[in-house]
Amino acid sequence: MAIGDARREQMFPILSALQIATARRFASGEPRRFGPRDIVYEIGTRNAPCWLILEGSADAIRRSGAGQSSVVTTYGPGQTNQLSGRPTLMSVVAGDTGAVAIPFDASHLRALVIGSADVGETIMRAFILRRVMLIEEGQTGGAGSVLVGRRDDPDIVRLSGFLTRNGYPHTVIAACEAEGRELVERLGVAPEDLPLMICPNGTVLRRPGNADAASCLGITPDLDPETIHDVAVIGAGPAGLATAVYGASEGLSVLVLDSRAFGGQAGASARIENYLGFPTGISGQALAGRAFNQAAKFGAELAIPLTVQLLRCHGAEADAPFTLELSNGGTARARTIVIASGARYRQPDIPNVVELEGAGVSYWASPIEARLCAGEEVVLVGGGNSAGQAVAYLAPQVRHLHLVVHRPLEQTMSRYLIDRIAALPNVEMHVGSEIAGLRGDRATGLTGATFRDNRTGATRECTSRHLFLFIGADPNTGWLDGCVALDGNGFVLTGERAGDGERLPLETDCPGIFAVGDVRAGSTKRVAAAVGEGAAVIAQIHSVLARNAVRTPGMRP
Repeated sequence: MAIGDARREQMFPILSALQIATARRFASGEPRRFGPRDIVYEIGTRNAPCWLILEGSADAIRRSGAGQSSVVTTYGPGQTNQLSGRPTLMSVVAGDTGAVAIPFDASHLRALVIGSADVGETIMRAFILRRVMLIEEGQTGGAGSVLVGRRDDPDIVRLSGFLTRNGYPHTVIAACEAEGRELVERLGVAPEDLPLMICPNGTVLRRPGNADAASCLGITPDLDPETIHDVAVIGAGPAGLATAVYGASEGLSVLVLDSRAFGGQAGASARIENYLGFPTGISGQALAGRAFNQAAKFGAELAIPLTVQLLRCHGAEADAPFTLELSNGGTARARTIVIASGARYRQPDIPNVVELEGAGVSYWASPIEARLCAGEEVVLVGGGNSAGQAVAYLAPQVRHLHLVVHRPLEQTMSRYLIDRIAALPNVEMHVGSEIAGLRGDRATGLTGATFRDNRTGATRECTSRHLFLFIGADPNTGWLDGCVALDGNGFVLTGERAGDGERLPLETDCPGIFAVGDVRAGSTKRVAAAVGEGAAVIAQIHSVLARNAVRTPGMRP
């Protein structure tokens, strides 16, 4: 694989004698000797320590859900295996002559990464590149879970999207192909039980939901309902992740919850080209992945996928006034709350659009959707920057793209995107038009759409199995259940707009509850603005905690 060959030294670095000596000061235990071929840890192990090899060697072995195993690399003296805390993506076995290694649990590894900039940079870069390698190899059948079913089955698309967005490698095998048929027959699975998910540990799930997949992979942590966090952040988009990074780096105990994946809507962007510091652009998932790793590096606890179903505004205990009721039946408590739940994709007023979601109708354009519609005719609705980025990403991969917009692009889209779209020969503009109807059902998928010219009323039929909708978003605030004040459109009011009384600029009308990013009324709907609000809210949270005489080690006065 290209990235493994080109950057292997960065992916599997060898620490110098000085770096090893530095690292040993942060170890969580004494060196341990493993005998020949002893198992260091199995794939999917939770909270396995990071091991630094001092003598001998150890093999990193990947295993797919189909049972295929192969050695990814052999760690030698001065090399580390994986970032502790997350479930392991590979198993590690001591070499033929055994190994001596020293452990670093999550807190000690975090202390090393923060305490030594030199060693920390080397280790973090290696861990990130290794996960990228596994994800890319998973797309070509090399690692991770196996999904079996029809490639365009809405459930396959959903599961594939969930795993991809959360950084877990996987392979999709069509049930109608030889390998897929063999798996289905061997497992004795009926057609109505598809799709299957075969986890790397061999567990077989029939028609799993996202929560089932997360449980099988050990993604979601077990939260202690007795723990009181300084900050609970609801939403892991750019604003929520920025809050986590700045809060955790300043010594606050931070819990981040999200119902689907880290990155929010920005995480689904194929390429963001106007974010400061990235002149060649960066994918939303890559940007979100870096922020996720930063938050984890500083000690934030990230619970994904876990939905907050209700926020209880006040509790009996003065030092823990807020309780979150979670989708798994558990609860979480915090001294302050940051609402960063963003917005939900807006649905057009078309009768069968909900039925066709995932069966041809999409609200983002990721590599998963791009593979499904490669070489075909597609329709995309929307005139904002997100729509423009999606057009620029999809058009080179499809046969023909219909872009349906209400107004000229000059009124709604950045100039660089307008110029790029104008240079695409297979993009057909439909200005002043809308989608009037869709054909198809969930079983057969989308088969076509009807365009209507709003000026003349004339309609036109278009045969297409792929419709992408980028028509804005509505605030994701239903779970607040009246806990804080909202504006007429459902966005959270903060500062002076939240009513009379003294409150901080990002604070709601309920003291100690803040809102940042797209969910906040009056916010600028840009990634950079969301990140800025996530950073700014931490300074205001320090003020609230100080006002309530709460002190956390490392917290600024």
